Amino acid sequence: MSAPASAHHAAAALENLRLPVSYWSPDLRLLSWNPAFAERFNCFPAGLPSGITRGQFIDAVERAGLLVQIETQSDGEKEAAGAPTLYFSDGSIYRLESWQAPDGAWTAICLDITTAQRNERALRKARDAATAADQSKSRFLRAANHDLRQPLAALKILIYSCIGAQDETERQQALHAMEVSVAIMEDLLGALLNIGQLDAGRIRPSIQTFQISAILERLRIQFDHQAREKGLELRIIPSTAAVISDRVLLERILSNFVSNAIRYTEVGRVVIGCKQAGGQLQVHVIDTGPGIAPEFREEIFEEFFRISKHQDKRRHSLGLGLNISRRLAEILGHRILLRSHPGRGSDFAIEMPVGNIWHSTIGEPEISEQIGGEFSGLACLLLEDDPHVRAALAALLERWGIAVLNLADLGDIPASLAALERAPDIIVTDYRLNREYLGTEVVNEVNDLLEKPCPALVITADTGPELIAGIRAQGYPVLIKPVGPPGLRVMMHNLLFEPEAVPELN
Repeated sequence: MSAPASAHHAAAALENLRLPVSYWSPDLRLLSWNPAFAERFNCFPAGLPSGITRGQFIDAVERAGLLVQIETQSDGEKEAAGAPTLYFSDGSIYRLESWQAPDGAWTAICLDITTAQRNERALRKARDAATAADQSKSRFLRAANHDLRQPLAALKILIYSCIGAQDETERQQALHAMEVSVAIMEDLLGALLNIGQLDAGRIRPSIQTFQISAILERLRIQFDHQAREKGLELRIIPSTAAVISDRVLLERILSNFVSNAIRYTEVGRVVIGCKQAGGQLQVHVIDTGPGIAPEFREEIFEEFFRISKHQDKRRHSLGLGLNISRRLAEILGHRILLRSHPGRGSDFAIEMPVGNIWHSTIGEPEISEQIGGEFSGLACLLLEDDPHVRAALAALLERWGIAVLNLADLGDIPASLAALERAPDIIVTDYRLNREYLGTEVVNEVNDLLEKPCPALVITADTGPELIAGIRAQGYPVLIKPVGPPGLRVMMHNLLFEPEAVPELN
């Protein structure tokens, strides 16, 4: 039978099949095809050309954008005998099965494996997720073992100190430190659960604005006893800066820095301090330990990696702290910095955006009392018509070392101002004074009479948005009654020492 006759009979036999089927000559030229094949490869304006070579056919199909990928599985010797997978632009996937007849001609059938491939991908994804979950569980248990040892060690020392305390004050201090250690462990468990979510790709950090001083104080309580037990000085340089971060996760990072510093430092001190530049705050943990050789400065952040005092790799114990710190820093979008010289100690730092304490979302007990000490020797003009509120505010201000001034007669501000012993450094005023005067009007008149305008803040029980907006439009920050000491202290601190930290008011 001639080649044309063979092609004619093959075409007739395959006419009604729904699978794309084609028939090729021994030298791989297209001879015939069924309608399903023509429909699947409908990229030839004049229809499929008989006699086109396989290479020409594939080039035309790819130029038309029908195919996005051909995954070949041939053995290289019998190229046409392989079973390549065809990925079409419409998302469908076909496997090309072919076989050669005794006369040398080839028959090719395209099998639709789209559903099978999708099922396989789904199964693979589920298997990978199960594997990741198992690995996450293992990492979680290792991290819990590592991180909980730090506050537990502190707690053991504190219990011993409490038992041996000679007086009630010393005992109360130890009990307070024990309470903080327990709270730290609670936070650690929560953070470690988040790390488990991090391993599974589900962690969502809670970004807030808060004072870094709260974390610094907790670090002091957590590590002070451990440092003293080892004969080291733990020095923490106070800071009232506000930062934007996740408080729990940031504390976890810094705790690991401090823990490592104490562990590897035999003589000297560990210093924790802050450096602010360019809208960023860096918290540094500096030690006088053995330092880290340049070749280990990347590896120390790997899971399970530890360095001995002699700069030798040691993998016999867990080395999770810095790995956890790096992963958390990546989630927070913070940068970890490292400077170290063998024999001269190390400096680990984490860098984060500076925050505006005005927008702090941390509760009032978290606000540092240290701000109050900065007010010593200043004078505040206090304008409040309610005698009980005024007495309470005056007592609070005086406890902070502030001299409280009063205007004797609001009806004669020039005379009352002239009678003051000194000019005020700041003004705190109620918005409505004796139902006759507005605090903002009094402040405006006082500032007109002073050689140098005085920063002022307004306190009010009115919560109407329009009223608040109107006060702020005049350039005065507002506090809503009842005013808590931390909120008042923070606002006064910003007005006096960090006016750029007060938000735009108009």
